[in-house]
This record gives sequence, C-alpha cells and structure tokens, in this order.
Amino acid sequence: MAGLKGLRILVPESRELDLFATMLESEGAVALRCPMVRILPLHDTAYASRWIDQAIRGDFDELVLLTGEGLRHLVVVAGDRQDSLIAVVRRMRITVRGPKPTRALREVGLSPDVTAPTPTSEGVLETFGNGDLTGRRIGVQLYPGEGGEKMVAALRRRGAEIFTVTPYRYATQAETDVVAGFVQRLAAGEIDVIAFTASLQIERLMWVAKETGQEAALKAGLARTAIASVGPVVESALHKYGLEAAVQPESSYHLKPLVRAIVRWNANPAETDPKLVMPAFRQ
Repeated sequence: MAGLKGLRILVPESRELDLFATMLESEGAVALRCPMVRILPLHDTAYASRWIDQAIRGDFDELVLLTGEGLRHLVVVAGDRQDSLIAVVRRMRITVRGPKPTRALREVGLSPDVTAPTPTSEGVLETFGNGDLTGRRIGVQLYPGEGGEKMVAALRRRGAEIFTVTPYRYATQAETDVVAGFVQRLAAGEIDVIAFTASLQIERLMWVAKETGQEAALKAGLARTAIASVGPVVESALHKYGLEAAVQPESSYHLKPLVRAIVRWNANPAETDPKLVMPAFRQ
C-alpha cells in the first residue's frame, strides 16, 4: 500500500523538480509542483569567459566549487576550450561545498580533493584552517546572490588572492504569480506538507509573500502545514524565520531519504519528536 496515499505535498524544487515529484507520486502522494527558482544561462558570458581564460592561463591554482550547476555552466561557456579547462582543473586543489558539485565533477571525470565538513560557505572556509593564506591563488565559483560573499571576504582578509565567477542566473521574477498562488492555497489549508530541499526556496517564498502583500497569509498557511526539510542547512534557514521542520532525514540528506522520512512521519506523526509535531512559527 502506498505510504503517502492522497497526501498533498507542495514541492518547491528547481533543478530536480520532476524527479522529486515522481518519487512522492510513486508513494501515492499528490505532488503539487512549484518551480520556486529556475536556473538559466547568463545573458552575457563575457565575464565568465574571462575567468575561464584566467584558469587556463594559470592565474590561480586552486578551485572552490559551491554548486554543481556552476561547473556545468562553466563547461558550456568554455565551448571549444572545454578540454583545456578540464585539464587545468584536474591539476588544481579542488574544494567542494557538498555532494552536488562532487557529482558535477564526476560527470567530467574529476573528483574533489577536499569536501567541506558541512555543506555551507562557512564549512568551506573551515577547510582552509586559521592560518595566513598569503600567496594562495584561489578561483571561487559563486552562485547568484550574496551567499558566498562573507567567505570570499574572509579569505581575502587572510591574504589569499581570489578570482570569483558566477556562471549562471536565477529567473527569480518569472514564477512570482505561480508562487503567490501557492501561498493562497497554503493559507486555505489545501496543502498537507511542504517539502523544502534548498534554503533558497525558503528565501524565495518569503520574498514573494512580502512582495505580494501575503505575509500574514503565508504565516497562517505554514502554521497549519507540516514542513519537511532535506537536511540541517535547510533547517537552519527555517529557524531564521522562526519555523520548525516536522520531518527530516536522520542522516543522509538527499531526496530518497527525505521521501522515506515523510512516509514514516505520515504513518504515525504522533511519534515524531514532540517539539516538531506542530510546525508553526515560533512566538
């Protein structure tokens, strides 16, 4: 018997929307797809192209990858320089924030040298220790927004020479009406669970609610809707807004374990940690 039969789950996924939704549907859930953030190529690739030239030229000899999509987009921007880019990256010390950039590296026959102890910018910074970094030349692949700026500033203060690139953009305006419609459905009690797989989804949801004058509706909707979190990074983003997750995998923080955790929770939510049973805004 399907473990999620009839459960209405809002899936604010971006890159793996259909994969995650299909997993939930195979358990009997009604997956409500909400593409919260779309990743798109840059309008102008000149800056990213210059960074690729710097890499091939040897201007830096270490690389920090914060996202898997970043490497994929760099390979596309490289065009006929793809082989040269991959060859030079192979010789670099590569530090990754988490499993997604690791998977992207494996797609081009590479692997990381260092993986952050926690999949955050702070975790990446921790891999560089506390010593002086004078003389270190580091290429850093960022993502749109301000998520990696503190890490970059900290590396520069310690003497490292940093070469940054943001090789893709978010279509943050394109889906506003769709997201706003789901805020209304949350407030109306038409959704049983909302499953977050990235902290950016939470930021986006809050931004849309503010821009469309639905902050009160969103607060009411989330107070009556169970929240599922893929892992500690997302949980931390929830806490920023006074929210608690009712569901989270115990260890492996990926889509399959998240689906299994939702199935277990749905079978007997009363056995959930008491502080997580009521997924409401903290007072």
